[in-house]
Amino acid sequence: MTNRKYMNEEVVIKKAIEVLIKELGPVEAIRFINIPRRKRMESIKRHRKWQKMLDKSMFFDSISSIT
Repeated sequence: MTNRKYMNEEVVIKKAIEVLIKELGPVEAIRFINIPRRKRMESIKRHRKWQKMLDKSMFFDSISSIT
């Protein structure tokens, strides 16, 4: 197994920005950085559906029997 050392976060960010500016230009690089991220609504909806169907007392009873 090889030993790997990760770069400092600041170094990674600096290098990534340099590459973006070199390849895209300053305006497009900033535009790329500012693209809003999509929210994962499907997982939120799935979790809320699970919560509605959950029998809390049965759930907590099953957890307390484990510990």
